[in-house]
Order: sequence, then C-alpha cells, then structure tokens
Amino acid sequence: MEVNCEGCAGCCIDWRSVAPEGVSLDHERRGPYRPLDDTYNLVPLSGDEVRAFLRAGLGDALTPRLWRGERGPSVAVDGRSLAAIDGRPVFFVGLRKPPKPVAPFGLDPTWLPTCAFLDPETLQCRVHGDDLYPDACERYPGDNLALDADTECERVERAFGGERLLDDDPGDLTPLLAPSAVGGRLFAHPDRSRIEGRVARLADGEATREDRAEFVAVAAAAAPGRLDVDTERYERARETVLGADSWVGAAIEEWTERASGAGADGTSDLPPPSLGVVVEASRGAPETPGWDENQDES
Repeated sequence: MEVNCEGCAGCCIDWRSVAPEGVSLDHERRGPYRPLDDTYNLVPLSGDEVRAFLRAGLGDALTPRLWRGERGPSVAVDGRSLAAIDGRPVFFVGLRKPPKPVAPFGLDPTWLPTCAFLDPETLQCRVHGDDLYPDACERYPGDNLALDADTECERVERAFGGERLLDDDPGDLTPLLAPSAVGGRLFAHPDRSRIEGRVARLADGEATREDRAEFVAVAAAAAPGRLDVDTERYERARETVLGADSWVGAAIEEWTERASGAGADGTSDLPPPSLGVVVEASRGAPETPGWDENQDES
C-alpha cells in the first residue's frame, strides 16, 4: 500500500462543501447504523488510545459519536432513538474537527472541518509517528482495501484528478473493524439519566466540555468485553478531561471564533492556512516536517 498525500488530506478534512457537482460523498459507513452527528470520517479510538490522550493532557481533543437506533436494540434519550446494548447507548470516541483555513486539492483557502491535529498549512498530521498517532490513521486506507471498500484517496482522484492511491495492495493486513468489541472501541454508557440534554446538544453540534467529558470518561473507565464501568476510574478520567487545557482545546476555540467572523482581526474570507502558526504552533503544537523531507506522510 502506497499513497500520495501531499496537498490532499482528504481523509482528515470534511471536503463535502467543496466537492465538484455530481460527486457524491457520504460518511464512511462502519456497520448498519447512521451517526447521530454530522462529522465526516471521525477517527475511532481504542480505549487504550483514549487513556493515552488523557495522560498526555489532551482530553479536550476528544469527542463522542452515538448512532441512530433505526434498527436493532435501541433506547430513547432526549426524544431520539439511539443504538444500544442491553439498554445502554453505545458510542465511540474520536478526534474533534474544528473549522480551519485549508487549501486541499489545489483549491483556494477556505474554512473546512479539519482534524484537530492537522496542520492547516502543510496538511500533515502533528502527531504522525508519535505514540499518540491513532491506529486507525496508521492503517488507513489499508482496512478499506482489505475489505474491497472505496477509499478517500479514490474519491479525491475522481473529484480532482491526479494519483493518490499509488498501490492498492493491503498486503496481509487483517481488517480492523470499528466499532468492534464492546469496551475496546465501542463503549456503552451505563446511565441514561446522566446524558439527558447532552444527546440533543451532540446531535446539534453544540456539545459542551462537560458533555464530551461524560462520554470520554466512560470510555476511559471501560474494559474490553465488558459493559461495566469502573466508577473510580470514571471519576478520575472525568476530572482529567474537565481540567484539560491543551494547545488543542485553545486552538479549537480560536478557530471556531475566527470561522464565525468574530475573530480579533475579522478574517473569515479566504483565510491563509499560515494562520496555523499563530493559532496552533504558538501554543505549543508540534511542528510537521514539510513535504521536502517526507513525500508521502499525511
């Protein structure tokens, strides 16, 4: 498997709004359920990865995803039917996607939902090669290729031309399906009363820090193969998320403010991707190597 990622990052951004007319883009479906939120290509993290992000002080970079209970077992919360196991709403945890000024595929800069860890200027991941780099990202698009499923690389090729997927042989890769085992990448919230009100905000894209912390803490306190949640670990994890004050969380707040036109300098039209230096790097975000040093890193 070999990919050409320079100037792309199609798997890290939501580019539906800039897709050419006639190009159909939908969420990459993982299973039979539709997400409750509208985030494109949300990266699923394992329980171990969630805990690693919390230890690194990056709990404010995480967000949950629930699914609509349109088939199979479900439970009602905030007037919405949610997919459930044994009466417990199921979810996974992924990386937040704030709006950033990016210029993928040779387009002019524009505001697009972008992975919190993607440098908007180089379009490279700030944690690539780091211990925090998610397994799902490391393997992409290998799992899709192993399952003979469409990849974001191929979608970009069809929409904008060029060659992104240079080698479509996944080798001996065993597909990592997400969500998978309960407590591993798929989690079950134990108490519906604690998420009342939160589900509605998640569905509307208005989740608060407290809303996200409730789900992230449950995931951090879960154990593979079990529905039970360790209460003490949950409490510690929740406090950790609520107390997180990383460059990621601060940058998300500023990106969101700038994208809404309320930034201090009022830039919201054709913003330069170099703003990443001001918004992220100045707060301590890891640098990326640039494409001169690494020609196929995303």
